[in-house]
Amino acid sequence: MGMRGLWIVLCLAAWPLHALQLELPRAATATASRDSTLDQIDIPVGRFADGSLATRQFEGAVTRRAYRINTPGLTPLQLLAPLRTQVEAAGFDLVLDCNQNSCGGYDFRFAIDVLPAPNMYVNIRAFHFVTGLHPTSGEAITLLASAAGSAGYLQVVRAGGGVTPAPVLPAPPVSRPRAQEAADSLSARLLAQGSVVLHDIEFAVGTTSLDGQTSSDLSALADLMAARPGLRVAVVGHTDTVGGLEANITVSRARAQSVRNKLISDYGVSAERVEAEGMGYLAPRASNLTAEGREANRRVEVVVVGEDGE
Repeated sequence: MGMRGLWIVLCLAAWPLHALQLELPRAATATASRDSTLDQIDIPVGRFADGSLATRQFEGAVTRRAYRINTPGLTPLQLLAPLRTQVEAAGFDLVLDCNQNSCGGYDFRFAIDVLPAPNMYVNIRAFHFVTGLHPTSGEAITLLASAAGSAGYLQVVRAGGGVTPAPVLPAPPVSRPRAQEAADSLSARLLAQGSVVLHDIEFAVGTTSLDGQTSSDLSALADLMAARPGLRVAVVGHTDTVGGLEANITVSRARAQSVRNKLISDYGVSAERVEAEGMGYLAPRASNLTAEGREANRRVEVVVVGEDGE
């Protein structure tokens, strides 16, 4: 076993390719998993370009695993290269092998299937992605590695096996691929949980302007509010702990107000149905002691306030 003492074996015995038992870094700690015995998933087979991501749909069992490696100073390629070698040795053809620049940057990151932060952290400035397809079994595997200053992160997704995949077809140009799936998920989560994070709303550091951004999350929210005309929500901004509390509350409130204004002006939601508030750093989702935790805490949420007529 190569790099003895540094790697552990990840055995997914339920998969058809029993020979592929990935050796992960021994320091890897599992942080999240999501399995489906029968599912459909769009596997990236090309870079994000011309407003869309080329994918191939796989049907069958799907497993998703995320890991944190508490070793500072690693690069994404250092994390991913040994796994890539194992995947090739198991007979997979690498149809996509790219980094944060060649994959398509921000657009690629938010078009792919990623387990939620802080369990899987993706540094926009430092990630590497690989897709492998097996020519005989019909199985697909994707590897995503990312690095922050204090730790590295890995995600392994395996799909299909014994099912002939659909042809490769680029998705139509939309603000985010799989827009309808995302819309259905956002609406269901908001109604069930009472709040939801708008993942495709991004503010540049120190700014409160959306700069003409489009948002499939806001579109989904507007559709939900059109379908339920009595629903009232609050848009709530959150920050990390960099800076003072009052300054962060001011910034978070201004960002929430920008989102509220966009809902009203671009999506036709009545102003009386949307509030805007700022919490600064008073409601964190993760520790502010790490870069990945601070990124998870910088967010805009929508909270259900009530529904008229109930």
